[in-house]
Amino acid sequence: MSADVEDPPAAPPPPPPTGGDDLPRPPRTVSRRLAGFLHRHRTVLLLALLALPLVWLVLAYIGSLGSLLLRSVFQRDDLSGELIRQPTTDNLQTILTGEVYRSAAVRTVGIAAAVTVIDLLIALPIAVFIAKVARPRWRRVLVAAVVTPLWASYVVKAYAWRALLDPAGGVLQNGLGVSPGFGIAGTVLTLAYLWLPYMVLPIYAGLDRLPDSLLEASSDLGAKAWTTFRSVIVPLIIPAILAGSIFTFSLTLGDYIAVQFVGGTSQTMGLIIYKFFIGSNDLLAAAYALVPIGIMIIYLLAVRKSGALENL
Repeated sequence: MSADVEDPPAAPPPPPPTGGDDLPRPPRTVSRRLAGFLHRHRTVLLLALLALPLVWLVLAYIGSLGSLLLRSVFQRDDLSGELIRQPTTDNLQTILTGEVYRSAAVRTVGIAAAVTVIDLLIALPIAVFIAKVARPRWRRVLVAAVVTPLWASYVVKAYAWRALLDPAGGVLQNGLGVSPGFGIAGTVLTLAYLWLPYMVLPIYAGLDRLPDSLLEASSDLGAKAWTTFRSVIVPLIIPAILAGSIFTFSLTLGDYIAVQFVGGTSQTMGLIIYKFFIGSNDLLAAAYALVPIGIMIIYLLAVRKSGALENL
């Protein structure tokens, strides 16, 4: 006797497929349209991000340089002191033909070059040790130690060097019995200390990007440490060295505070410009301020023409 077997209940039909077009879309607000436009046009987005900094650069820096150039070709009435807005080259002729101004310009360039060379000689071994010799966990500590002097006040550091260099009972005079005193030598030492971090950091950044495999390959080929440093490391970090020299050279050209503390009777371009401004001779100061600007433009063009900054 066979029993009837009931069929299992049929499975419920699957729900109808729902495509993306069936989902409700959010409303196209102005902000969403703007976001979509910027996403499609990345150049417009980049220009929008840079617009405010560029406007500030044009107004605060380029605008001030243009005003400086205009004021350098004006004169003041001797009786009323009012500005005579008639272009003239009298101020520029005074600066270019005056022996005092030419001597100060040459002296300032020499000080800037000496500061740059001293900082380079000190910064190179420091940067090499931090980037290639020190253990990775100590590198950040050493970099922070290099940057730490920048946290101190510029005036405090200048006063400290005045106490060190004072020939009448300074620290060096009392401790070593000899001191360079106040003058060009003291100015070079003080500025070399002040701007040293600006030379160490670019060189360290250049060395940090230098692959260790190049140094290992040089060693495997039989090159000694000095040969590797001279033939491999230095040519590859020339852009970093030039970047650091731009900082130290330009900062020294415009410095006038340290010169007042440790410069003695030495006159530099920055100090003369400062004295012109406080002496109500702002037009002659504006004319003389064009000299360090012109020197830096020539220096930057020479660096660019050398091609050393192409891979920086």
